[in-house]
Amino acid sequence: MVRCPQTAEVPTDRVTATRSGAPPRSAAWLVLGSVLSVQLGQSFGKLLFGEVGPMGVAALRLGLAALVLCALYRPRPPRTARAAGLAVGFGTAIAGMNLVYPALVFLPVGVAVTLQLLGPLTVALLGSRRRADLGWAALAALGLALFAVPWGGGGSELPPAGVALALASGAAMGAYLLFSRRAGARAADGSVLALAVVWAALLTLPFGIADGGAALLRPGVLAAGLGVAVLSAVLPYALDLAALRRLPPRVVGVLESLEPAVGACAALVVLGEFLTLRQWLAVGCVVAASSGAVAWTGRRGR
Repeated sequence: MVRCPQTAEVPTDRVTATRSGAPPRSAAWLVLGSVLSVQLGQSFGKLLFGEVGPMGVAALRLGLAALVLCALYRPRPPRTARAAGLAVGFGTAIAGMNLVYPALVFLPVGVAVTLQLLGPLTVALLGSRRRADLGWAALAALGLALFAVPWGGGGSELPPAGVALALASGAAMGAYLLFSRRAGARAADGSVLALAVVWAALLTLPFGIADGGAALLRPGVLAAGLGVAVLSAVLPYALDLAALRRLPPRVVGVLESLEPAVGACAALVVLGEFLTLRQWLAVGCVVAASSGAVAWTGRRGR
């Protein structure tokens, strides 16, 4: 038996045939696709820091994503205070997640994303009602400690500004997971998502203009920003909405523990950032935790 988003327990095949359209294990691939897309987009976005600065990249990412999503879903203005509050809360969480971009000025992608992971891990722990879920979260937390905490005498301390920005982004990501599920339950067509991204873009734009100025309007920068927006915003947000209609937030939160692994690999390919052997051990921990969460979800479904 699995629990439907409407809280009624029904057989797995009925959920598959009606509301979800895919079993939990298939839905997990939506989260993995989201993780891959957002981390590739994030690494490519870091390449633009020299042109428009980190908040300029965030403003391009959200502003262009808002235009794409509005063209796709053509959302109507909220008609009730509850709907408006959901869009504002959801959008504020999305804007807060973009604090990871200024964090990347101080930290490597792998370290910043690992610290950001604390938000989804908190959601996973608070929402857990089974020992197995806690076990997967604990394994991911071990990877977090190996990956982010300086060990030995050779490593320098992490810059406090970068750590603070990454942790704030992680808190926003935890809120994003919860708002995203509510938004997906309210409207399956992505209209709430589009409104939320518009609000997030409005919140971020003044900081982006201050950071990037007129360079934000250069054709080459706009083209690169559109690619970053599609990879790191439009595609992953849509995949997250679909996944959170099929999986509980705690499972999605543990699956998001793949982000340090994928982010480190993307940074290696795109930016040439290398990891130590200990950091790759941390990658193994989070990959194992995520794989275990997928397998356990499949067992519960059967």
